Amino acid sequence: MIHVKGLSKVYQIHKKEAGLLASLKAFAKRHYEYIEAVKSISFDIAQGEIVGFLGSNGAGKTTTLKMLAGLLYPSTGELEVAGFQPQKRQKAFLKSITLVMGQKQQLSWDLAAVDSFLVNQAIYEIPDKLYQERLAELVEMLAIGKVMKQQVRKMSLGERMKCELAAALLHQPKVLFLDEPTIGLDVNMQEVVRHFVQNYNERYGATIMLTSHYMADVTALAKRIIVIEQGNIIFDGNLAKLIEEKAPQKRLKLQVEHPLDEQALQHLAHYGKVIEQQGLEVQLDIPRDKVAGMVAKLLQNFAIADIAISDIPLEAVMGQLFKDTLPAKDEHVSASN
Repeated sequence: MIHVKGLSKVYQIHKKEAGLLASLKAFAKRHYEYIEAVKSISFDIAQGEIVGFLGSNGAGKTTTLKMLAGLLYPSTGELEVAGFQPQKRQKAFLKSITLVMGQKQQLSWDLAAVDSFLVNQAIYEIPDKLYQERLAELVEMLAIGKVMKQQVRKMSLGERMKCELAAALLHQPKVLFLDEPTIGLDVNMQEVVRHFVQNYNERYGATIMLTSHYMADVTALAKRIIVIEQGNIIFDGNLAKLIEEKAPQKRLKLQVEHPLDEQALQHLAHYGKVIEQQGLEVQLDIPRDKVAGMVAKLLQNFAIADIAISDIPLEAVMGQLFKDTLPAKDEHVSASN
């Protein structure tokens, strides 16, 4: 469904010093810096896959998504989405994709959401009967029946985000590019959006690329992740295998019955690495293959009221991945015209 080979994007940025004199000099001789935001990346995504597309700020995620959606023209490389070349912006292509950016809205601020839905119906040339069927389905899935007739400016952030998703999916696209769809939402609303995305994928077999700084979004939805850093792909593969490779431990959260003194904490350190101790709660990292034995010993030697076992948080795994990957040198060349 998505084919990318040797894709790159170079920006030409005008540079000048501050002040009137520098501005006058810039009229005579402009100085530019050429920055390679995306550096010859390649990957393929099959129909129906949900892929997490991760990286730090400025890594090249949004630039890549905009090229895939046809908003930016690539500098070099091959690019195909749903059988189309995105940069040609053909009508059939635009009807087969959608780009949802959590920080930007497509709904008109002063209109009710349902009026913006009608605008999208006209833009995508959706027949009335089909529009009503799809709208009813999205209203049910997102539970927006009571709010879609309100002015968008009077909606909560969560209500607006759900209406944004409905507007973006009325034409039932085959490919979804979701750029920070849960940004700014509370925990409960994040879960609602994740459940909807999962449900939409299962119902329609849509291909989804998801970027998010909330790692819970990624772990809940994507089995595969692509990690980009400084314009280069540094990992493309199974999320569970990455966690196992970069974090070969499990995290134990212990709730002890009595406060632990310094001697008890030192004793506890023999069972694993003490990550945090606050009040009656202690967190330990223990090698995966020793968890069962260590838990049995802990229960035998300490007064433990409760115990929880989980994987190392994905944020820590990503931090280790970035640490283990040698940073690429800045590849930019100054030139003047």
